[in-house]
Amino acid sequence: MVQQKWIALSNTTLGQLVATINTSIIIVALPPIFNGIGLNPLSPGSFSYLLWVIMSYMIAVSVLLLTVGKISDMYGRVRLFNMGFLIFTVGSILLYLTPGRGDAGAAEIIFFRLIQAVGGSFIMANSFAIITDNFEPSERGLAISINSVASVSGVSLGIVLGGILSTIYWRDVFLLSVPLG
Repeated sequence: MVQQKWIALSNTTLGQLVATINTSIIIVALPPIFNGIGLNPLSPGSFSYLLWVIMSYMIAVSVLLLTVGKISDMYGRVRLFNMGFLIFTVGSILLYLTPGRGDAGAAEIIFFRLIQAVGGSFIMANSFAIITDNFEPSERGLAISINSVASVSGVSLGIVLGGILSTIYWRDVFLLSVPLG
C-alpha cells in the first residue's frame, strides 16, 4: 500500500505543476485569445487589457501567497489546499466559458484569471508545508526537490502547451487545468 507521504507528494507536485503552467500558458496564446473575443489589444485604449491578462495571475498569486499561508496555518493546510483546487478549477471553467466579446470579454478574462489565481495561491502556499508535515527531515530534501522541479517545469510546459492548444481552439488553453483540478 502507498504511504500517505507519497500521496501527499504526488498531489502537491501536481498542484504546483498546474498552478505554474498557468503563469505562462497565456503568453503564447494571446493572439488567438484576443482574436477569439474580437479585440485588438494593440489598439489605443485596449493595450492595458493585454498587460492585465498577462500579469493579473502572477500579481494576485504574489500578493496572496503569505496571507494564504498564514490562514492555512490557522485553519488547516490540507483543507485549504483542496479548496484551492476547487477555486482554481472554477476559475478555469469560467475562463473557458467567457461569454463576453471586445472590452467586456477582456475584462471577464482578467477577472476570471484573478479567481484562478486565488486558487493557485492556496495551492502554492500549502504545497511545501504539506510536504514538510508528511516527510521526515532526512527525506524532505528529495520531496521538496521533486516539487520544485514540477514548479520550474510548469513555466516551460505552459509556453509549449499554450502554443499547441491555442492552435486548436483558444478556449482549450483554459480547459487544460479542469481535468487536473
